[in-house]
Amino acid sequence: MSLVSQYPLESAIHHNLYRLSLIRAVVIFGQCLALIYFTTFKPLGLAAAEIAWVLVIYASISVATANRGRFKITITNKEFFIHLMVDIIFFSILLYFSGGASNPFISYYLIPISIAAISLPRAYTASIALIALVGYSLLLNYHIPVMAIAPSHMGHIMAGNNLHVLGMWANFAISAAIISYFVSQIASELELQQKNIAEHREQQLENEQLLAIGTLAAGTAHELGTPLNTMRLLVDEMQLQQPSNTDINLLSQQIDQCKITLKQLQSTANESTASQYSNQTLHSYFDQLIERWQLMRPKLNAKVSYAKNEYPAPEIRFHPTIAQSILNLLNNAADASPSEVEVSVSWSEAEVIICIKDFGEGYQATTSNDLKPFSTNKADGLGLGLFLSQNTVTRFGGSISLDKLPEGGTMTTLCLPLNLTKNAET
Repeated sequence: MSLVSQYPLESAIHHNLYRLSLIRAVVIFGQCLALIYFTTFKPLGLAAAEIAWVLVIYASISVATANRGRFKITITNKEFFIHLMVDIIFFSILLYFSGGASNPFISYYLIPISIAAISLPRAYTASIALIALVGYSLLLNYHIPVMAIAPSHMGHIMAGNNLHVLGMWANFAISAAIISYFVSQIASELELQQKNIAEHREQQLENEQLLAIGTLAAGTAHELGTPLNTMRLLVDEMQLQQPSNTDINLLSQQIDQCKITLKQLQSTANESTASQYSNQTLHSYFDQLIERWQLMRPKLNAKVSYAKNEYPAPEIRFHPTIAQSILNLLNNAADASPSEVEVSVSWSEAEVIICIKDFGEGYQATTSNDLKPFSTNKADGLGLGLFLSQNTVTRFGGSISLDKLPEGGTMTTLCLPLNLTKNAET
């Protein structure tokens, strides 16, 4: 759902692996220069052959990793964790041949820890920090000493670890813990902030779409007045000539219903600006709504039932746009199943649940978050009904779900909290 200019998670991991390859290239190049310098110009007694072989193997793996990142194959967090662990292992081997914990480059262990803290979940970050700490601890006692960088005290080389080396180890442990916790915390907060920004921007775009649709609806309603009046005059003349014609009478009823709908559009807009809506009993509200719907669908066999439960039917105070949302869902069901639709209304202490069952081909199972504007499987549909219903219902804390039934047809479930106005305000 993200609309901000950021990479998806999978693309981000590819870029992180690419950056890791660049860091490896810099490190390997620097180590090669150091090896050449300290074996040719200022010999320190390094195990040059062993270090050179480790660098060759490490460079080969780095090149393979760089090529791996170019392929559009999913890179998981676990794989990225393994890449960082390989870095620590090779770095530990290099340190083993070059003085161990006394090597001044021992602090490089903090680099993979920092990368993990920014890129990976906390469990992986903690594991990387622990592996680095274990490597550091082993290098205190297990390494090939280099006399030029070995710890000394009063001019004499000491066989054991002096306080300076132990202090460096303690400082590393503390730094690793701080980086693992606080950098991970900051990275998580930034990710959450980006997600909130993305959701806010998407909501703004949806609001702009709704505003555009509302403006179009207002203009369309105004334009429909003239052709409806013309049809009204023609139908009245036809009724005078054929007063018993059933089709003409039905057409007259539909024109009247169109005019009523346009008037209700205006009244709903006026009521929407008001802070108070009248209370109604649940049965009264839905009886009126179903009656209005059946006027639009006179040939439809609609079976409406109210559930019986331990809670008495509540009084409801729904925003005027909720009725239009329910009618949209009912009409969708009637379009899919013109002969028969089943509607059941139930409630609890907290919400009202409307289940609408049709016997058509059936939608794919979805939720209100998947409904998009101008997406429809109807030949003459606009793809706005579900989108408008979704935005209206979710704005008041409700939800819509569509489930394809095994026996055929679709079950549309609409959940509406009883405190709709409170949800809208918050």
